[in-house]
Amino acid sequence: MSQSHPFTYPISRKDDQTDEYHGTIVPDPYRWLEDPHSEATQTWIEAQNQVTFDYLNGIPIRQQLQQRLTQLWDYEKFGIPFKQADHYFYFKNDGLQNQSVLYTLPSLDAEPRVLLDPNTLSEDGTVALSGLSVSEDGRLMAYGLSSSGSDWQEWKVRDVESGEDLPDHLKWIKFSGASWSHDQLGFFYSRYDEPDETKKLEDVNYFQKLYYHRLGTPQSEDWLIYERPDQKEWGFGGGVTEDGNYLIISVWRGTDPKNLVFYKDLTQPDSPVVELIHDFEANYSLIDNDGPLFWFQTDYDAPRGRVIAIDITQPDRSNWQELIPEAEETLEGVGLLNNQFVAAYLKDARTQIKIFNLDGSFVREVALPGVGSAGGFGGKRYDTETFYSFTGYNTPTTIYRYNMVTDESTIYRQPQVAFNPADYETQQVFYTSKDGIKIPMFITCKKGLVLDGNNPTLLYGYGGFNVSLTPAFSPSNIVWMDLGGVYAVPNLRGGGEYGEEWHQAGMKLNKQTVFDDFIAAAEWLIAQGYTSAQKLAISGGSNGGLLVGACMAQRPDLFAAALPAVGVMDMLRFHKFTIGWAWCSEYGSSENPEEFAALYAYSPLHNLKPETAYPATLITTADHDDRVVPAHSFKFAAALQAAHAGEAPVLIRIETKAGHGAGKPTAKVIEEVADRFGFLVKVLGIEPLV
Repeated sequence: MSQSHPFTYPISRKDDQTDEYHGTIVPDPYRWLEDPHSEATQTWIEAQNQVTFDYLNGIPIRQQLQQRLTQLWDYEKFGIPFKQADHYFYFKNDGLQNQSVLYTLPSLDAEPRVLLDPNTLSEDGTVALSGLSVSEDGRLMAYGLSSSGSDWQEWKVRDVESGEDLPDHLKWIKFSGASWSHDQLGFFYSRYDEPDETKKLEDVNYFQKLYYHRLGTPQSEDWLIYERPDQKEWGFGGGVTEDGNYLIISVWRGTDPKNLVFYKDLTQPDSPVVELIHDFEANYSLIDNDGPLFWFQTDYDAPRGRVIAIDITQPDRSNWQELIPEAEETLEGVGLLNNQFVAAYLKDARTQIKIFNLDGSFVREVALPGVGSAGGFGGKRYDTETFYSFTGYNTPTTIYRYNMVTDESTIYRQPQVAFNPADYETQQVFYTSKDGIKIPMFITCKKGLVLDGNNPTLLYGYGGFNVSLTPAFSPSNIVWMDLGGVYAVPNLRGGGEYGEEWHQAGMKLNKQTVFDDFIAAAEWLIAQGYTSAQKLAISGGSNGGLLVGACMAQRPDLFAAALPAVGVMDMLRFHKFTIGWAWCSEYGSSENPEEFAALYAYSPLHNLKPETAYPATLITTADHDDRVVPAHSFKFAAALQAAHAGEAPVLIRIETKAGHGAGKPTAKVIEEVADRFGFLVKVLGIEPLV
C-alpha cells in the first residue's frame, strides 16, 4: 500500500442495529464487532493491522526509536524488599527480561536465590505473576499467574526452601489476593463460578464468593466462608490480621471506594461473620488491631482521610475515637511500624511521609530525596526498619532502607540508566480550568527549552476512579524529550489527588468536568508558548483512553495527534461486558434516564461527526483485554474511519496475546512505544534523532 493520503481503510460493514434509550433511538451499526471470535471480526482485525503496520513499517525512524528505547530500558530494576519470618523477598528485572524475577535470601548481605522466574513459564513472556502471599512462618508461598494479560488468575503454592510446587491448583480467581491463616494450613481467597470457556473474556462477572483453601485438598472441597446470593455485585477481600486472630472481610461494590467491613473471630471455631460497617457510605481500610481495638484509615466525615479507632466490643459510632484528624494534604495510606503510624500523604500530587504515635501525636516528617513519589514503608508492627522506593519524572526508581529509630535513609539499590538526569527538569504549574478551579500540572522537558510555540508536546491524562497521577520515571519519556518533546501531566478532577471531593467532582454527571480540565491544560500549554495545536498530541489509557476519545471528538481542532489506548469508548454498553458493570458507580448507567443523557453527550463512539477532520489517531488495544473489552476500540476505529474527512491517518493497532496492560512483556511494551512515538514523529513532523 502506498503511503500517500487519503488512506484506503478496510471496509467496516454497517448494520441497521438500533437501540432505544428512554425515547432516544441510538444506532449501533458496528455491534457485530463485539464478537471477537466471529470470522467477520477476525478478518477485520487482520485487515486493520495490515493497514496499520504497512504505515508504521514505512516510518524510517521507527527502528532507531526501538533501539534507543531498548538501550534505555536495559537497566536493573529492583522492587521493594519485604520480610516474612526469617526470609527476605524482592523482585528484580535484569533489564530486558519480559517479566521480573522473584528472589529470596535469608539476610540482606546473603546471596539471593531465584524463587520464581515467570519468564520460564512461557516462550514469549505472556504468563505473568499476578499476586503472591507468603505464609506467616515464611516457608510457603501462594502465587497467582495470569496468561496473555487476562484478569483471570490461577493460584498455586510453592515451598520456599525447595522451590518445588505443591499439588494445590486453584482456578477462576479474579480481583483477589490470598491471605494465610497463622497455622499455615491454608489461605483465604475469592473466586467466581466457572464461566463458559468460549465467553470467559467477555461475560459479566457477578457473585464473587470468599473461600478458605486447605493445603493438600482439591479446590472442590474449599470451605465457603461468605457469599451473598442476594447481592450479585458484591466482591470480598479477605485478610488475616497480623496477630492471626481475625479475618477482616472488606466488601466492595464496583469501583466506588466506599466499602463495608465484616470480621470473623478465627480463635473461635464456627464463629459467625459480624457486620462492623454495614453501609456503603465511606472508605474504611484496616491498618492493624490491638486485640479488639481496630485502627482504620477512613474518609468518613473527612474527604481527605483520617485515622480512627473502633473497639469492636463497643462498635457504636458514638464510641469511635479520632486519632489522626483530617489534614490539608490527602491521606493515601497508613502502616504500623516501630509501634507507630507511618502515614503517606499527597501534597499537590507529591508524596509526604509523616510519623505519629499510637495516640495520634505527631512525631516527625520523613525527609525524602526530592519532589516525587515514595511508596513502601511495609512491615510488621514492631519492625524498626523498612524499605521504600522513590521516583520522579527524571529520577529512576531508587530503593531506600529506612531506620524507624534513627530516622536515617540509606540507598539500598540505585539503578544505572543510560541518560543524565541533570539534562532534564520537572516543574509544577497551576492553570485555571473552565469553571475557574486551579488544576496542577507537571511539565518535564530538557533544560533550556525555548518557549517558541513549536515544541512537540505529549499531554497525558487519566482523571477518574480516584486514581492519583504522581511523578514516576519511564524510559520512554526520556526518548520523547530527546526528540525535543515536552511531557505534560495534569492532575485532572476525577482523580484522588485532593481526596474524595476531587474524585466526585469528575464522576457520573460531572464527568464533562474532566474533559474541560484536559482541554484547558492544552489551551494553557499553547498560550504559554510551549506548543501549538499543530504540535500537540494527547495520550491516555483505559479511563484515560475515554478521556482522549471524548476530547478529540469535542475539540478536533485543538490536537494534531491522539493516542487512545484500551479505552472505554461506548459509554452506553460498557456495563454489559466482564467487570464493566462495576464502573457504573463511576460513570453512571445508560439504564438511568438522567445518566444516559450525560453519557450520550460525551460517549466517544456516539459523538464523532461525519465529514470532520480529526487528529491523526493511533488507537491501541489487545485481543485478550478482558478489563476493557477490545470491542470498544474496534467500534470506535470503524466509526472514526467512516466519519473522518481529513488526510491524517486514523489507525488501530491490535496486539495479540496481550491484555489491558498488567503483566505485558517488556518486548511488547518497547515495540508498542516505538510504534506510538514513530507515529508521532511522522504526523507531527518531528526532526529525527541526531
